[in-house]
Amino acid sequence: MAVVLGGILLIALGALPVVWHYLIAWPQDQWQVDVEVYRQGGESVLLGRPVYETMTEPPQLLPFTYPPFSAILSVPLALVPFRVAGWAWTIAQILATTAIVWYAGHRVIRRAGHLWPLLLGALTAPMFWLQPISDGIRFGQVNAFLVLACLMDLRRPRPRLVRRIPPGVLVGLAMSIKLVPGVFVIHYLVNRRWKEAATAIGTAVVATLGSWVILPQASFAFWGGALSDPTRLGPNKGTANQSMRGVILRSLGEGTLGTLLWLVLVAVVGFYGYRLARRAWLAGDTITEVAAVGLMAMLLSPVAWIHHLHWLVVVLFAILGADPLRDRARLIAAGGLALFFVGRVPWWGIHWIENKWPPVLVGKLLQNSDCLAALAALALLGWSLRRSLERDDGPTHLEPEAAAQPVR
Repeated sequence: MAVVLGGILLIALGALPVVWHYLIAWPQDQWQVDVEVYRQGGESVLLGRPVYETMTEPPQLLPFTYPPFSAILSVPLALVPFRVAGWAWTIAQILATTAIVWYAGHRVIRRAGHLWPLLLGALTAPMFWLQPISDGIRFGQVNAFLVLACLMDLRRPRPRLVRRIPPGVLVGLAMSIKLVPGVFVIHYLVNRRWKEAATAIGTAVVATLGSWVILPQASFAFWGGALSDPTRLGPNKGTANQSMRGVILRSLGEGTLGTLLWLVLVAVVGFYGYRLARRAWLAGDTITEVAAVGLMAMLLSPVAWIHHLHWLVVVLFAILGADPLRDRARLIAAGGLALFFVGRVPWWGIHWIENKWPPVLVGKLLQNSDCLAALAALALLGWSLRRSLERDDGPTHLEPEAAAQPVR
């Protein structure tokens, strides 16, 4: 019991600085702005008002940008006061991130024996300091839940909580909430995993059609216009958009040349990323598989805010492998990547550019560095997988004697 309490204390202490900064000391007009968006979507469902025409209160004035299924799921948020919803959402994000660490890092955590709660706490605590995760808490984002759903769906052996749920269902539900997890359907199709692809697509179709029955006007509004309106997502050229397209927009602006360059990069990076995910799947390394496809969601999307990189938690454990103490290079690689994302480097770039410090190129590189770091993370996943295969480590997710057993 004392060990469990110690693990909980470590997680609480790790989350405390971020929670204090963004929920207690943060300006009230910027408090949990995305929870406010979700909550307003739920209110619109209850009140029968147009979901995609309603804005949050000034000064944010943010629209609801998610599929109608998300608005239906947001109804419980509208049944409680806003501050209660914000705090509950934050606690849920902390728990979801802890679960991601557990499922992605289980092969390391289980080596601690009966002290595993302490190691789980020690590994989870610093995750809240990474910019994508802390920004998720700052805004009240949904990414932690989507990452957890996709990880639980693809991870092998299958977690006990979902072992009776057909593979593909959780990916389909995640896709119904936010379209980006559709990158996993592409992964299924590339690998001819027809049953999982059909299950994911079928689940998404059922959720979407069900939403259409409940919210016909909102469904017409979303699929008939709101989905294709990029202005609803905010300024695509802003620094917070760290997708490859965001980098190109800041470097070349709008135009045919930039669009062609983006399409070429999407093809090249997509080919490498999906090929890497396939190799990981064939090798039995489902953590690297999920990490690689998750990075595709960040890199290939036209718009990917920094907090979309919640996949970083899975990436770090994929790089660490099953026994990083035997391979210090893995510790250095994962530690260096984590330290980079603690630094909030793109904002250094903005400061550099605003102060007109020479050379300007350094400021531009810093401003776009999260995208570059995501590309580096993809390369590190390839390096890590090759290292495992060259060393003939066996199944890279769990040791052979444990591979057949479901994980709690």
